[in-house]
Amino acid sequence: MTEPDWQPTATPAMLERRGAFMAAIRGFMTARGVLEVDTPVLSRAAPSERGLASFAVDDAGYLAPSPEHALKRLLAVGAGPIYQLGHVFRSGEAGRWHNPEFCMLEWYRPQADVATLIEETSELIARVAGAPRAQRRRYRDVFTQHAGIDPIGATPTALAACAQSHGVAPHEPPADASRAFWLDLIMSLVVQPQLGHEGPVCIREFPADGAVLVETDPVDSRLAQRFECYWRGVELANGAQELVDADVARERMQGEIQAQQNAGQRPPPIDEALLAAMSAGLPRCAGVALGVDRLLALMLHCDSLSQVLAFDWARR
Repeated sequence: MTEPDWQPTATPAMLERRGAFMAAIRGFMTARGVLEVDTPVLSRAAPSERGLASFAVDDAGYLAPSPEHALKRLLAVGAGPIYQLGHVFRSGEAGRWHNPEFCMLEWYRPQADVATLIEETSELIARVAGAPRAQRRRYRDVFTQHAGIDPIGATPTALAACAQSHGVAPHEPPADASRAFWLDLIMSLVVQPQLGHEGPVCIREFPADGAVLVETDPVDSRLAQRFECYWRGVELANGAQELVDADVARERMQGEIQAQQNAGQRPPPIDEALLAAMSAGLPRCAGVALGVDRLLALMLHCDSLSQVLAFDWARR
């Protein structure tokens, strides 16, 4: 029997850097009046979103791919500005910049708008990672610049042709591939690698396609009040003006579940606890989720996440 590789993937010196990094994040949040909370890693439900594949646990529910639902339930009873710094889980995501178990910082501010959270995200990255303050750009502008097509009004057929022209279209795309499918594909494989090489950049005004728990723009409903932050071609964070209407949330969740079932998948059930909290009175709020391992790795010019993890997925 072959002896397992028991040794850690991070060095003792790296673990010291990681500990100091975590302390710096907590210090930043404390100084800004954001309370650290601790919600369950194992929950009865999981997000009804195609981009979040959850680990199911026999007779127990799901390992949380994000603390979003639990944090919003706390917001609904008046918790105020809150954050969670801890492990989350996403099935099938393993690679250079992905680990199925990773550390996420997620925080919410009641009564805040998305512009406030863009500014705070930029300030956090600058303070704890020593990076330049993030630039701001519109999704439409960077997509048109790097992919050569206006993403807001393009049809699925036009986006498929764009993906084909850039050599990123799958050999057998789904028969019902939507705008959201092609936009995500082109953004991740064509546009994203070009972003943030002069310093972090926050991309705002994403298309509303596929947005589930995000408010749409009050002037142009084709846009979601959402942003993502990139550094050196790697996605670091995403944030949004959070949807507070439970009826709209249920309708969107049902649409996501139907799409997954049509694709032969077995999605988790709708999170009724979240919808009940929203109905009881989720306040207007904005929130951000940030990949802590990625930020640390980029700050230290590492080649992959494994260098900043005590044990990566292969050595768990």
